[in-house]
Formats: sequence, structure tokens, C-alpha cells
Amino acid sequence: MNQAFYAASVAASQQQLRLNVSANNLANVNTVGFKAEQAQFADLLYRNWVGPDNAQLHRGSGSRMIQTATDFSAGAAAPRAGGQNYAVNGRGFFALRDPQTGEVSYTRAGVFHWGSLANGQYYLCDPEGRYVLDQNQQPILLTGGTEDTYPVGVFDFVNTDGMQHLGSGRYLPVAKNGPALAATGTAIHGMVESSNADVGEEFAKVIEAQRSYSYVLKMVQTQDEIETTINGLRG
Repeated sequence: MNQAFYAASVAASQQQLRLNVSANNLANVNTVGFKAEQAQFADLLYRNWVGPDNAQLHRGSGSRMIQTATDFSAGAAAPRAGGQNYAVNGRGFFALRDPQTGEVSYTRAGVFHWGSLANGQYYLCDPEGRYVLDQNQQPILLTGGTEDTYPVGVFDFVNTDGMQHLGSGRYLPVAKNGPALAATGTAIHGMVESSNADVGEEFAKVIEAQRSYSYVLKMVQTQDEIETTINGLRG
């Protein structure tokens, strides 16, 4: 198979993945606590070949998207009156415990509400029923009114690189993130954090991906014309 066809086909498929990342960011520009993702690429280099003057040159096969990195920079804080709404001022995450599995995940989306247990006690929960934890990593018992401020815990990690994205704005730490630590940030009642996805930046990335996609298709077309010409000369 001609290497140009292979490199172009790989590039086209990877630009489609890049478009998917930008499309997801744009779809969540109004999602509370959403963190934008960034596509990261790496070269596909399979072997070297000897060029002029015996120079060792890389022979590449295009590039591929190796991962999506999450941008954990803070979004703008917006007031939201009524109920149990919280935003993190500074670094950190809210901790959520699944009552069924005991799994603890972390989020910046502080839209909480009252949840009930079988014994009739009410605890602070996220929209999917996970318990919001205090600084001692315990569920928060609601002893006051719906407008009262409760001691919502804020946690952080030595680094946030590679945290597993679980959906619904939640993240699960991996081994290299280390244990959860007390964060320098604080919880603010009556506020929520907006998405940090930038519409202008994402549209620019969409245009770049579209241009790249059109160029690799042109590459396929040009190579096909060359092959057709060569085959015609052979005939």
C-alpha cells in the first residue's frame, strides 16, 4: 500500500476525533463545573531511511491522537440563589460518595440537594444521589433549613494529570494523583462555577481540524491522480 494513502487515511480519522473533542466542549459551554478537554497528538514514526550523504532520516506515517487532557482551570463563578449551590474558590474539588459502591469521585459542579436515607435522615447529595462529603470525608447531615450553609469539604491532589473522567462532571483519581488532601480552595454557598470551555477557542480548533481534514483528502486525490498517470504510462 502506498504510504501516502496510509498517512492520509490516518490523518483524516484522527482529525475526526479532534472534531469530536471540540464538539463535546462546545456542547457543554453552559454546563455547570464542566472542564474542557484538549486533544493531544503524537507522531507515528516507524523506521528510518538513509538520505543524501548517508543522513538518517525519519520516515513518518502521520500522527494520531494519543489522549485528551483535561483543563482544570477555574471557570467564572456565577450566583445562583436558592437551594444548596456551591462553587470552589481556588483549587480543589467536592467529594462525592456512591451509597451503593462506596466509590468516591470528585467534581467542581456544586449543584446539590437534599437526599434521604431509610431512617428518615436527610443528607446533602448530588443530582444522582451520591453523598456530598465534609472535610472529614463523611456525609453531611442536613440539620437546618434548605437555605442554610453546610460544611462542604474541598479536596485536592498533588497533581491532577490523568484523572479518569467518569461523566456528569465527575473525576476519579488514579495512582499517580496520590491521596486526597485538604485543598487551598474554599466552598462558597450560593454560587456555581461556569464551564471553562471558551467558545471562540473551540471554534478556532474546529476550523483548524476542518482545514486539516480537507488537506489530507486533497493529498489522497493528488496521490490517486499520480497513480493513475503512472499506470497509464505503463499501459
